[in-house]
Amino acid sequence: MITEDKDLNDYLLGLCKISSISADKFIEVMEVRKLEKGSVFIKKGTPASREYILLDGICRSFITNPKGEEITLSFFLENTAVAPSLVRTSFGKSILNVQAITNIKVATFLNADLMALMDANQEVRAWGNNILQQQLIRKVNKEITQISLTAKERLVDFRQKYPLLENQIPHSFIASFLGITNVSLSRIRKELAGK
Repeated sequence: MITEDKDLNDYLLGLCKISSISADKFIEVMEVRKLEKGSVFIKKGTPASREYILLDGICRSFITNPKGEEITLSFFLENTAVAPSLVRTSFGKSILNVQAITNIKVATFLNADLMALMDANQEVRAWGNNILQQQLIRKVNKEITQISLTAKERLVDFRQKYPLLENQIPHSFIASFLGITNVSLSRIRKELAGK
């Protein structure tokens, strides 16, 4: 029963690397949604009962600090799983927000359906474990980068990890992700352009 949605098929069969039999079981519990730019589809403090695979577009996770400023935690590009609920929830409620930076298309499914599939299907279980491992590696790498690199080095590292993203999203999101002000980001970009 492989779906008519090419992006979802490509993700499950290619990037997710599961068989068509396992993909069919996965597709039975999924629905594909299109969300507009700016939509916050995971909100801090709300029940977190769904998982998301970003099939097309760009989104970010963020929190708001006590001053009311939005701090970007992560970026998600097409054909990736958005942070699993296990790492973005506490006591069943979201501890962060996830926002579409562009118009996006996501495959979404209930956490309970994923857990049941992981229990019953080794390929889906391996995929789920791989997603958690990737999220942990990304988190540790970001922490090390924030502590051990200068602001300029962090921007260079960002450009290497996210080629072309700098020209597709608001620079304020990048500045908050790097832990610097918009003014500092502008200055560093000018310095790097002069080299």
